[in-house]
Parts: sequence; structure tokens; C-alpha cells
Amino acid sequence: MTSRRVAVTGIGVISALGPTRAEFWDALKAGRSAIRPMTLVPEGSVRFQNGAEVPDYRESDHFDEKESALLDRFAQFALIAAREAVANSGIAFDEALKENSAIVTGSCVGGKTTEDEGFRGLYELKNMRFPPLSIPKAMANAGASRISLEYGITGPVYTISTACSSANHAIGQAFWMVRNGTAEVAIAGGSEAPFSLGLLKAWEAMRVISPDTCRPFSRDRRGMILGEGAAMLVLEPLDRARARGARIWGEIAGFGMSSDAHHLTQPSAQGAMRAMRAALCDGSVAPDAIGYINAHGTGTPINDPTEVEAIRAIFSENILISSTKSMHGHALGAAGAIEAAATLLALDHGVIPPTANFTEPDPACDLDVIPNAARQAQVEYALSNSFAFGGLNAVLAFRKL
Repeated sequence: MTSRRVAVTGIGVISALGPTRAEFWDALKAGRSAIRPMTLVPEGSVRFQNGAEVPDYRESDHFDEKESALLDRFAQFALIAAREAVANSGIAFDEALKENSAIVTGSCVGGKTTEDEGFRGLYELKNMRFPPLSIPKAMANAGASRISLEYGITGPVYTISTACSSANHAIGQAFWMVRNGTAEVAIAGGSEAPFSLGLLKAWEAMRVISPDTCRPFSRDRRGMILGEGAAMLVLEPLDRARARGARIWGEIAGFGMSSDAHHLTQPSAQGAMRAMRAALCDGSVAPDAIGYINAHGTGTPINDPTEVEAIRAIFSENILISSTKSMHGHALGAAGAIEAAATLLALDHGVIPPTANFTEPDPACDLDVIPNAARQAQVEYALSNSFAFGGLNAVLAFRKL
């Protein structure tokens, strides 16, 4: 079987930190949190008040009226991020490349904005007729399908939904397809738009959302903060990227997955360890080569010490870790893609983004979590962790080039 090294030649991001990759990175290295009062649902409609919304988002800045009516907010984010990533890569899709390219996206909840509007119309307004495009707007693969239409890509196109690991699973699957020759180029990432009242009420019932902000690894952490947005990567064989003189952001070195088979919502250190070890094994990377881990780091009382336990079992106590969710929120099925972008940018620039909002150390999270201020560090290899409800884990290994 063909085995090729895989480069990332395009990165696109739209997040609470800003609508472009450059604004995203500027905020990360400044340690600037985008957690603020929510505006997309009525004030006081849920017990928590803060979220990480894409600021000042206007559909008309990106789509004409007819097109925006066809796309749920999450699918719009997917296409916006893909457009930036493809433009950044410099790839032009000719007929042969269209047939030999893939798109793999991740989304946890899909078009919840569309679903919520429809059910509000039915149950509150007693409107018995739904808009005719409700199903294609709500389907979780709407983003992937619209990207396919944008570029005429006719190779493998699909969406993965594994809760908060969705985007890492998507990027990992795309990486394997390019590595083994199934696809010559792949667009991969995730998108999410969870700020609809029905979904927020469901999160409220779980009692895992922080009443103020997200403080991963801090002793006084009180829960996660929901975020939205999308990130997409363009993947291609390293030799191809070098031959065409592309700007290379880094290499995907390995990918690992595991299932906890333990509990629907409680994390397992053993499951996290298996996924990290699988990523190292897949990339033939020694544990002591890893200099940084972009942690899953949700800021919940149970997740953070469980993840630290798993990391300490594999890596030295000198490992650098941080949770960028402290700045862009937990974007669910898009989280892994946004964090993959953060990890690649960190390696490329030699700057490790911090864990923002940090107040006091927790003895159960006794690693260097890069509190509050970014740090200059030349790192060759890094991991990006995603651990999902349902016990599904996905870990990406990246290498600086």
C-alpha cells in the first residue's frame, strides 16, 4: 500500500476570536478570551449567560440572499473556513484533481438552528407547514456537500458525527486517505453552530456549563463554555506540496482513536491513553519527542484531572499543555478542527498559546499549563486531543516542517 507523508498547505478558521485565520492567531497568542454574554438567544432564557459566539456575523458578508437561505449557520461557517483554507493553499481543482480529492467534515449537532426554528413554528406558533428545505439545511453533511459544490469535488465526501471528537475523526480519516493514495488532496475539518434555545436548554439540564467563564486546569474551574465556528485544513502529499512550492504549515504525522467502553459522559484516563499511544504509534513518534499537547481541556471538574492523569502516564512532567477552549470556547464537533489549526500555527510560529482565565493551580492538574500568557517555544512534535461524550477519543499528531 502507498504510504506518503502528508502536509497541511491551507488553514481556514472562523471562530469567536474572529472571522479569519490571522485574527484567530492574533487573539490566541495574546491570550485574549472571546467568552462574552450570548446574543443569539433571549437574555435570561437559560441559567448560564456566556458563550463564545462568532462576533458581528452577517450572512450578507459572505453569501447572497438566495444562497444564505439554503444554508444553516453551521454550514455557512464550514464553507467560509473552506474558502479561506483553499485560497491559502493555492490549489486549483482541475477536472482530474476534482475526481481525486476528498472532503471529510465533522459536526456534532448539524443544523440545530434550522431545527429549532421549525419546531418553534410547530409547537409555539402552531404552524403546521415546515419550510421545504428544512431537511437539507439541518442535515449534518450540509457543510461537506456545499463545499463539494463550491469546488466541483466528486471524490469521497462525507461527514462524521462523534460528539466532541467529530472534527479530529474527520481530519484523521482524511489524513489516512491522502497518506494511502485514496485521495490526492483533502479538505477536512469541522463546523458547529449550537446557539439555539432548544439545544442550550438541553445543555443547561446537564449542569456542566460554567456560570462565568472557562478556566481549564484551574482549581476554581466551574465547567465548560459553548463555542461556535469552523476550521478547515487542506491536506496533500508532502512531495506534491514541495514540488509546487506551496507554503507548508506543518505535517500530520499520526492519528489514533479509541473507545472508553466505560460511561456515556464520564471520561476514562485509560481510553485517553490508548488514543494518544495509537497516534504516536501510527506516526512512529516517540513519547519524548512530543513537546506540546493542545489538551481537550474542557474546564469541567472531572475532565481536566482525568486528562492530566492520562498525559502523565505517557509523557514526562516537562510536557507543555494548554487548552485554547479557554479562549474560543468548546465548539463541540468543530473543536478538534479549531484546535488543530491552533496547534499547527503554534508549531509554525514557535509560540505556544496559553490557558487563559487561569487563577490558581490545582494539585490534580500539576503540569505546565502555560497559564494566561503565551510562551516562545520551538517544538517539533505536538498532539491535539479530543475526547467525546460516549467515550470516543481521537488524537492527531503534528510535526513542524
